[in-house]
Amino acid sequence: MKLSEFILLDEEQKKGNLLHEGVLVGKRTWEDCVVFLFQFPDYYVESYCNMQNKSITEFRAFTHMEPLYPYLDAIPLDDLLN
Repeated sequence: MKLSEFILLDEEQKKGNLLHEGVLVGKRTWEDCVVFLFQFPDYYVESYCNMQNKSITEFRAFTHMEPLYPYLDAIPLDDLLN
């Protein structure tokens, strides 16, 4: 599925697409949310899940690298270099 097609999906279709087509590659916390990062062949999608009511409050789809930095910063490189 292309990014443009994902953007046009409704919320339930986006949830299903993340679970069935996306690959979960990261998780982080931000404010009152747990943010899950899913990888697709040509883009990434973050799903922002409210920790209190367990609902998805937002989807953020992107193709550029900058939104990946919080996930990359969390990878300990010292163990990889030894």
